[in-house]
Amino acid sequence: MTFELKQLPFKRDALAPHISARTIDYHYDKHHAGYVDTLNDLVSGTGYENTALEEIILKSFTQEDEQDIFNNAAQVWNHDFFWDSLSPDGGGNPEGELGRLIERDFGSYKDFRDAFEEAGTSEFGSGWVWLVIEAGKLKTVSTTDARLPLLYGQQPLICCDVWEHAYYLDYQNERNSFLTAFLDSLINWEHATEQLSIQGEGTTTAARGYQDAQADFARSGPVDKKAREAADALDDEEGEELRKAEENAADRS
Repeated sequence: MTFELKQLPFKRDALAPHISARTIDYHYDKHHAGYVDTLNDLVSGTGYENTALEEIILKSFTQEDEQDIFNNAAQVWNHDFFWDSLSPDGGGNPEGELGRLIERDFGSYKDFRDAFEEAGTSEFGSGWVWLVIEAGKLKTVSTTDARLPLLYGQQPLICCDVWEHAYYLDYQNERNSFLTAFLDSLINWEHATEQLSIQGEGTTTAARGYQDAQADFARSGPVDKKAREAADALDDEEGEELRKAEENAADRS
């Protein structure tokens, strides 16, 4: 399987003046395309060569020697989701079920805006800010570098890239101005509504993958070593004292 650069869902100049065509050229053609090319090089000839992108992300995240694979796979996924979170006709307060859920879980649309902007501006360094649904409740979260909500069993609905390459040509160091433009004029509520409609499937898939990855890690060498050390400890005097204490506690109960 060869991963391909996903087609943009809008024309390169369609988001101007909020995001310029020049920014799209650099962001899409250089950064996003670079992650795709690097990922293909990294997985070539490995067990990930014919593996779905989400599965690569979830499995490689727990492996210390596969962080290059994780970073590039996650950045491909994140950018795909970010482009879908943008619309030339976006922004404003969503209607319907999503609007009602925002009022229920944040108190008001303004409170959601404040929480989203706070999550984005307080993320130190490079990262992402998301609107997610977890256990049936909406929340805003930020993730560092390439990390994403799927790692934690959360279903993303909206994503905003707050790496500097996403906004610096248009806003310089004014990340908050970029987030304001995103919320006022670009956020794609239709995409968020589509994600909300499949959130049960997405959350289950992500959670299962995360649990499987954690189980694999638990069976790894370092964890097995600790388990063996704990078992060996029960064979010495300390272990004998522990067993006697457990027996005495059982007699008293």
